[in-house]
Amino acid sequence: MAWRSSGSTNAALIENLAANGLITSARVRQAMMKVDRAHYAPSLPYQDSPQPIGHRATISAPHMHAAACESLLPFLKPGAKVLDVGSGSGYLTHVLAELIQPGGTVVGLEHIQALADLGAGNTAKSSEGKKLLDEGGIVYVKGDGRRGWTGKGGEEGFDAIHVGAAAAGWHQELIDQLKKPGRLFIPVAEGYLQYIYVVDKDEQGNVTKKKEMGVQYVPLTDAPE
Repeated sequence: MAWRSSGSTNAALIENLAANGLITSARVRQAMMKVDRAHYAPSLPYQDSPQPIGHRATISAPHMHAAACESLLPFLKPGAKVLDVGSGSGYLTHVLAELIQPGGTVVGLEHIQALADLGAGNTAKSSEGKKLLDEGGIVYVKGDGRRGWTGKGGEEGFDAIHVGAAAAGWHQELIDQLKKPGRLFIPVAEGYLQYIYVVDKDEQGNVTKKKEMGVQYVPLTDAPE
């Protein structure tokens, strides 16, 4: 039903995603309503499809952002710490930040500075986004997403980690950086195909991996030369 979810406004897009069962919780619906996708997508912002944003990166389709939020929602509580690997345009980073206020922090991690700067610039287009940046609710940094983040904002690990590019394999450092409990939402390449995996770590540190839907993402890789 994703292809039917496009709208002429941000509100129409979110309402269509909800009507088609792609958004199922009131919290995710409210958070996505707060973040205007036009601040983050260079063209056709309310179309339910991925779009290029330069630097061999894309902004994922809104239905995939909704799926990530719904999956991670049990771990997106006020004060939570979240890592958004491959934050790109900054859209999902902002939505995730709305879901963990007050007191939460999302670290948006990008492999080239230009994309980290793009995310920050886009987020600052709204008063809500600028406030989150100013108060530390969103932090954009440059680094290798395959290794996660242990710098500012990630010293104690993360309640939830979202990966917005397809991993070539299991990056143990990402799993290691999950709190107990914690959840990782990650697309993983298996041959020529890719699948979303939801990785859970319980209170004792036991890890389980659940294979979800087939997807198509850009690869989680080195920065382009």
